[in-house]
Amino acid sequence: MIILQERPRVISSAVGHAWDLPENTFGAAYAKFMGSRNFSPDDRPPVRFMDTEELAYVATRAREIHDFWHVLFNLPTNMIGESALKVVEFQQLYLPMCLLSTIGGSVRMKAKQRENFFKYYFPWAIRAGMSCTDIMSIYYEKHFDEDLELVRNRWGILLLLT
Repeated sequence: MIILQERPRVISSAVGHAWDLPENTFGAAYAKFMGSRNFSPDDRPPVRFMDTEELAYVATRAREIHDFWHVLFNLPTNMIGESALKVVEFQQLYLPMCLLSTIGGSVRMKAKQRENFFKYYFPWAIRAGMSCTDIMSIYYEKHFDEDLELVRNRWGILLLLT
């Protein structure tokens, strides 16, 4: 896989050009998402406690592309959005921590939020995670200049209908 060979990093020096892309592009949507939240791709703590360098890179990559998934699935960074994205991740990666994060997040929600989460977000996230391509295997940076809706369609991304 070319991503494991090249080991791209989602850091400011690699993705800063996204701010200069046309508004309809995936890259511009990512830049807007990050800017509107005052996030920087350089703010993530390093991955620790991995047995191999390759495994450490895969874990780092998963952390770094998480914000791309927020953009693609159009999910907010609040408790409901993060929990829904963890369901998508679980459907894709089968990592127990994703499921545990969803459970933990839902426990922290207020009763009405939890009701809405399990009524709307949870079933949607299961379908979305099952219907899309392998989201860990995409070289996202190579698609920054492409139309956001076209990449969503190509990768089978389902948006939550509200």
